[in-house]
Amino acid sequence: MRGISLIAAVVLSLVVSALGVDAARADRRVAFVVGNGAYKNVAQLPNPPVDAKAMAVTLRNVGFDVVEGTNLNREQMTEKLLEFGRRSQGADVALFYYAGHGIAISGTNYLLPVDADIKSEMDAKLGAAINVDVTLDQTLGDAKVKLVFLDACRDNPFAAKIRSAASTRSVSVQTGLAEMKSGEGTLIAFATGPGQTALDGEAGTNSPFTRALIAHITQPGLEIQQAMTQVRAQVNEETAKGQLPWGHTNLIGAVYLNPAAGSVAAAGTVPAAVTTLQPANDVELEFWRSVKDTNKAEELKAYLSNYPNGQFRSLALARVASLENAPSSTTTRNLTTGIDPATFTEQGTQVTEDQIGLDKGLRRDVQRRLTGLGFDTKATGKFDDPTRAVLKRWQAARGYPSSGYLTKLQHKALLAEIVPAAATASAHDEERPARRTQRSSGGGGGGYHRGGGPDAGAAFIGGVMGGMLGGAFRR
Repeated sequence: MRGISLIAAVVLSLVVSALGVDAARADRRVAFVVGNGAYKNVAQLPNPPVDAKAMAVTLRNVGFDVVEGTNLNREQMTEKLLEFGRRSQGADVALFYYAGHGIAISGTNYLLPVDADIKSEMDAKLGAAINVDVTLDQTLGDAKVKLVFLDACRDNPFAAKIRSAASTRSVSVQTGLAEMKSGEGTLIAFATGPGQTALDGEAGTNSPFTRALIAHITQPGLEIQQAMTQVRAQVNEETAKGQLPWGHTNLIGAVYLNPAAGSVAAAGTVPAAVTTLQPANDVELEFWRSVKDTNKAEELKAYLSNYPNGQFRSLALARVASLENAPSSTTTRNLTTGIDPATFTEQGTQVTEDQIGLDKGLRRDVQRRLTGLGFDTKATGKFDDPTRAVLKRWQAARGYPSSGYLTKLQHKALLAEIVPAAATASAHDEERPARRTQRSSGGGGGGYHRGGGPDAGAAFIGGVMGGMLGGAFRR
């Protein structure tokens, strides 16, 4: 009898365990993951498509149903948003991730499809861009937990055009994205603070923000807000304190995208264990350390073969996806037709810049062109520290060595970029003060609101037209 009782106890234990795993896997989670880089009317971004591919793999690995896309035009983005909105209805977790160009006009944030050509604020409001407030309201509305990650805080490439078109009235065109506040059950995270710009990273790799997200948000047993603390620390360290991710949260319980095996979900949590990961031993740790920074997918696959349920499985899969979906060196080096590959390797110095022979007028031309591309600086004809900082941001965004000093090839590439005529011919550049960026910390709550401005427009055509008329009306 004792033997039968023991067997019965073991069977019962296994049944309870199985039911616990099924319950952990029962939550429904949907993600929207899009990376836009192949822009038609402004400088291209090499990394967002790579970022999106890696993020999609990471989320699928912890049970997300992913609506994925790269290099989408306005119509394609609308279709993906409609699909995501349908799938996310009643979801336990709905996650929105976007990498690419984003702009802020008069306190409203917009995401840019690859065919965007924004000449005025009206263009953005009437459908050429995706209104973020309206989109999130329509697609995430009734999900229990809403997670938003925006790796879109780059310089506004249409800033000069919009200002020129708004000469008769006041229009605020800000650097980076504007502040947003989260509603109940929501976490919003930006690659950097409101009004700041974020780095795109080296061509063909992940941006600092996305790389940190992939490394931390699906760590076993790590709660999402703790994960975001680690994300901020990693990005801050990686960029030598040049970029600090910003966020706002109104989550009402602990959220785990990948609970540790055997953990019990507390009240208000979202259980999410889909893959049971084994604790890493010293041998596995040493193996992982030897391959984690490799650029060879086969070395990462060797780790996966040896440790199919290893501690670093998610990271390895994401790195493999990043490497296998990265553009080839030829593609990356020729995002703008005619660029010499040496442009991406030659380090600028005072000597290389002197060799260009830039007089005061040509220095002003460089400064005007940078401003026209969204990298605002005063056209003084002097390359002072603020101009050097802007040059570094432009170089980093293009994948050039970011020293703050030009080379002949970089100067040639800058001249070849598409710049609005008004930006290079302005007679008032020397008098216009450079914009000051503002740092802000999150606070408050309730709904999707823009800090310091009126509420977002409520109109939304066709269920989720991405803000076609989103900013045109005010509540």
